[in-house]
Amino acid sequence: MGYSKESYLKAKTILDRRRIESENALEERRNILFNRSPEARELERRIARTSLDAARAVYSGKDVKSELENLKIKNQTSQKRIDDIIAKLGFPPNYLEKWYKCDKCQDTGYVNDKMCTCMKNIIRDFEYERINNSSSLKLCGFDTLSVDYYDESERDDMKKILDYCKDYANGFSQNSRSILMMGKSGLGKTHISLAIAKAAVDRGYGVIYVSASTVCKKMEYERFNEKIDDTERALMECDLLIFDDLGTEFMTAFLMSTLYTIINKRLAESKPTIMSTNFDFNEIPKIYDQRISSRILGAYKVLTFTGKDIRVKQAIEGLSDDEE
Repeated sequence: MGYSKESYLKAKTILDRRRIESENALEERRNILFNRSPEARELERRIARTSLDAARAVYSGKDVKSELENLKIKNQTSQKRIDDIIAKLGFPPNYLEKWYKCDKCQDTGYVNDKMCTCMKNIIRDFEYERINNSSSLKLCGFDTLSVDYYDESERDDMKKILDYCKDYANGFSQNSRSILMMGKSGLGKTHISLAIAKAAVDRGYGVIYVSASTVCKKMEYERFNEKIDDTERALMECDLLIFDDLGTEFMTAFLMSTLYTIINKRLAESKPTIMSTNFDFNEIPKIYDQRISSRILGAYKVLTFTGKDIRVKQAIEGLSDDEE
């Protein structure tokens, strides 16, 4: 699936606007040049008449090859004179060319039918923004994660989890395994999920990050108010689905069925999902029916986060840094 359609359309709009701005800027430069040099205006008009003169040469009965060669020489002479005028006025040599933000794709977004780096970067930034808007934290990388915040007795286990997630992110693909992150609040589950999301977006994959309670409310509202929306489809089709705070949503028969459909379809199509929950292994079956709990606990890679809320230590360290 790749990047979201919304981000793609936003990027395309930006590139379309850039091309229009480039054309308008060129027209402004042309007017400046011709106002300062009427000769340059007349020379350009001569060049523009070349196609008409060439047509006349064809129908004149004269030596067409010779006539076309003469027109070519006249054009080159006129163009050379325009270049001299531009240089004399102190303008750059490419003054009468379109100035693109990206010379590789000329602001089209594509080079030889492949998406240009400039368009990828624009889409990536929109994807970052979209994910940031869905999370209480900002999109972050693994460089901001440290096991030093955990108690010494828990650091080895947390380092194994962090190393696993780093490898997972570095090798992420549409066939990566699904993950269930379990543990109390404040142990870094969301932080690591967002780091994986950033790595996936950087590699060109489409990521959807949702809070379980928020997205369930949205789907139920759409269902019972007959609103046309593709939330459920998007959750099933995205390259990576990150489902945060599993178990905080209020489950109904409709949501239980919908959640199972999403989980089952993504597993069947080998599409990775990352779920995080504050509940432990024994509590999941009490919240969800057997179909859902067995699929999650049996098919997902379970990562158990242990320890105390590390956000307190991070906050204290942040205050200490401010005092320095």
